[in-house]
Amino acid sequence: MIQAIHTNVKGRIRYKINELYRSVELKEYLERSLSKEAGINYVSANSLTGNILVNFSREQSPNQISFLIEKVLLNYQKKSKKSITKTIGDVQEQKPETWHLMTATSVVKKLNTSKTTGLSSNSAVENLKKYGANVLDQAATRSDLSILIDQFKSLPVALLGVAAGISLITGGVIDAVVIMGVVTLNATIGYVTESQSERIIHSLKSQEQTSTWVIRDGKQIEIPTEDVVLGDILFLKPGGYIVADARLLEADNLSIDESALTGESIPVTKITASLNGEDIPLGDRHNMIYKGTFVISGQGLAAVVSTGKFTEMGKIQQMVGEATAIQTPLAKQLDEVGSQLVLIGMGICGLIFGMGVLRGYGLVQMLKSSISLAVAAVPEGLPTIATTTLALGIRDMRKNNVLVRSLSAVEALGSVQTICMDKTGTLTENKMSVVEIYADSKHITVSDGEFINAAEKINPHTCDELLKLIHVSVLCNETEVSLQSDGEYIVTGSATENALIYMAISAGVNAIALRQKYLLLQTNLRSENRNIMSTIHQTPDDQQLIAVKGSPTEIVQICQKWMKNGQIVPLSEEDRQAMEIENDRMAGKALRVLGVAYSHIDETKNDKNYESDLIWLGLVGMADPIRKGAKELIGDFHEAGIDTVMITGDQSPTAYAIAKELELNRDPQLEILDSTNLNNLTPEALTALSDKVDVFARISPSNKLQIVQALQAAGKVVAMTGDGINDAPALKAAQVGVAMGKSGTDVAREVADIVLEDDRLETMMIAVSRGRTIYNNIRKSVHFLLATNLSEIMVMTTATALGIGEPLNAIQLLWLNLVTDIFPGLSLALEAPEPEVLSQPPRNPDEPIIKNTDFARIAFESATLSVSTLAAYSYAILRYGISPQASTIAFMSLTSGQLLHTISSRSEKHSIFTQEKLPNNPYLNAAITGSFAIQLLALIVPQLRSLLKITPLNLVDSLVIGSSALLPLLVNESTKENNFLKKLDTPEIKSEINTDKLSVPRSRQ
Repeated sequence: MIQAIHTNVKGRIRYKINELYRSVELKEYLERSLSKEAGINYVSANSLTGNILVNFSREQSPNQISFLIEKVLLNYQKKSKKSITKTIGDVQEQKPETWHLMTATSVVKKLNTSKTTGLSSNSAVENLKKYGANVLDQAATRSDLSILIDQFKSLPVALLGVAAGISLITGGVIDAVVIMGVVTLNATIGYVTESQSERIIHSLKSQEQTSTWVIRDGKQIEIPTEDVVLGDILFLKPGGYIVADARLLEADNLSIDESALTGESIPVTKITASLNGEDIPLGDRHNMIYKGTFVISGQGLAAVVSTGKFTEMGKIQQMVGEATAIQTPLAKQLDEVGSQLVLIGMGICGLIFGMGVLRGYGLVQMLKSSISLAVAAVPEGLPTIATTTLALGIRDMRKNNVLVRSLSAVEALGSVQTICMDKTGTLTENKMSVVEIYADSKHITVSDGEFINAAEKINPHTCDELLKLIHVSVLCNETEVSLQSDGEYIVTGSATENALIYMAISAGVNAIALRQKYLLLQTNLRSENRNIMSTIHQTPDDQQLIAVKGSPTEIVQICQKWMKNGQIVPLSEEDRQAMEIENDRMAGKALRVLGVAYSHIDETKNDKNYESDLIWLGLVGMADPIRKGAKELIGDFHEAGIDTVMITGDQSPTAYAIAKELELNRDPQLEILDSTNLNNLTPEALTALSDKVDVFARISPSNKLQIVQALQAAGKVVAMTGDGINDAPALKAAQVGVAMGKSGTDVAREVADIVLEDDRLETMMIAVSRGRTIYNNIRKSVHFLLATNLSEIMVMTTATALGIGEPLNAIQLLWLNLVTDIFPGLSLALEAPEPEVLSQPPRNPDEPIIKNTDFARIAFESATLSVSTLAAYSYAILRYGISPQASTIAFMSLTSGQLLHTISSRSEKHSIFTQEKLPNNPYLNAAITGSFAIQLLALIVPQLRSLLKITPLNLVDSLVIGSSALLPLLVNESTKENNFLKKLDTPEIKSEINTDKLSVPRSRQ
């Protein structure tokens, strides 16, 4: 079945195809087949939404295009030799229907059920067998085994494993054991850290409601949620969890919290009438209810139309499964480094082996040496340094209530260029609060429990009009209020009515005592055609009071008087217009506005229409308040060069107002795009627009996924924050998914890389800082490791080429790498953050961890170490000949030089000769001291001396070794290009520089 959705633009049409939904094979077949047809310019099908967009020549008509699509569908059906409506085992799929467009009577008839008696027990059993249990597929979680296997997937680790195997085959048992010890240490650190994070995140999981009330065989019964089937009649009551998608049959003042599914922060008032229109967004289907949402108030009946994986929640979970997580920048770059080292290692192995054989050295000896040198080309410490540094980052995050699921997520957040933030429950608190009151012609702002007019605080107890408005708001209110022994109030009800109670509490009004004083006699709830609620109360002097709240437009029309300057005066038509203007003004600020009125009932009159001749009190404006610190956080992101994008299910005016308050963009003009326009865009057009839009409004879960993928297609590293079911696909697709721990849903937490345990979004800046510092430090470590390991290759290659023997044997090379690689390299990875880490733009994710410009510096540093070592080795050959003594001097010189080179690798700019010193790094001091101590043990302990084939040293040899080690440090430090930078940093020069011209522009600019 195909259905035209958008046909307004000539030469462009969008269709809904039921068979296309969740069929990637049909998507590809349609795009491939239709593109070959004459007159078709462009085809884009989407298996997540079931829509297809076709651009065609103006000579053709929409009917011709429809015919073409039907022909292609028929060919596909014949080709596959099976019905498009699939059967999985004995369980049939539930066809997607436009239930919201049908009347309630038609729905009941189509489902073969009854509003009064429900399904029969036999029919329920048949439907359960036909369509399956009402359960969602469990999200795949990382098992302990998969976490362990993940630790061995990097190329450097794989190369070390191959080297260990070759060493074992060629008799190097000790070499193999040491190499595999390094690999095991790396895997252990990663496994322990990640599995601990997984356990903590799973402990946050909440339990879904296990039973629900339905009507079967004419009776209300409670059944397990998994036994709910198509056609069941759900009985809805306040606080109830909705266990399946259903079409409403009856709704009595029914409002549903759909924020977890749609992102709409305000509870939705439901109706039973059928809707008109073809492509109605999920959030606007007011006659439908969906699995995973909650009943806030009222009651009703609904016929189940989808269960289990066929519900909207099930579809989202399927999108989560289809969404692909993107590899993080550091993981990519370390793999690139690993690949390069594989090639270098193979080349060196062949080169040294060939030269040695030509020089007449033994085959076995040269095979061992060349393999050892190839292993030396791969820094054994690289995987361990990266893993350990990231693990320490996770530990620091945990101290700040940030749970990190994987090691790479910390680093990835440090490289993020764009953060997509869900509004409801992330940027806002997902609860309503009174923020503005208009009473007695006064604009009163409500903030942090204070009432402010024209910069002056108002005591509500000294302002009769304001106090009466607060009292009526408490009385005309279904929220239950109780007081705990510690003096804290427990407030249970709808978000709107809760906000009114909290307003009263902040004003010092005892809501419980007020209700006891004015006993409730009658409640008249809102209905579909009447947006007013009223309550009748017994007053202490035995009169009756009517309290009214609701639509300001409706209430102001039935008011005859109003309170002004402490007096009750007639309400003129001009006054009414003034109230309506104020209502429009507040609504324009994206506030939910209620009108409040009251009156005393004249019992002598026989008129039962109590809602008339009322006294107008004023307007109350409510909003979902922005989380404390959210605005400052947005500013911090901008300072760090990170673009911020808000994605929400709210209407455009609400989203725009929140974005303006947050100052989401430093530019005065905000760019906003809603789902209607977004659905009309081609993927290419969305990619082009994605990084120019600040706010996406009225967005569905599939739209969120499209937006994240479009930003990624534009070359951005994307983080996504969210707490709802509707955020889950985008959370998984983003390089970094950040979920809320307290208010977030289980689905969101299951797919997120990072969980904010206390829901404090501000801690993301800590993670950004940690991520950037980790990357910079790992970069320092990689630079150090490559420079030192290259020096070993230079020494061995030069000596072999010149025919002056082997300065280092195979075991010495391995020892050298163990002593100088792991702990010194790790100490560099623990350097303190640079002061400007959060005032710089994020790095380009395509930029390699070692840039081309770095290789010249690395080669220079390696050359100084190599020349110095070869000079010491030459001295030894002149004195001792090619012997173990000469090899010992070369071995000790190179080891000492590499350890001192750790000091030089702390900074690319700062030298030990500059006045400004780097912060002390105790880990580096301990690593250098400890490594020197281990090296001395090799000289002192006979067993180690024998293993390494080294000899004792005399004073002159020691001085030569010391000079050889110190000289490269002095040369490398004196050649750092920091003198010019230091001059630029002086106040005199700073004052002469236009810093604006030197600043790095944001990507959007």
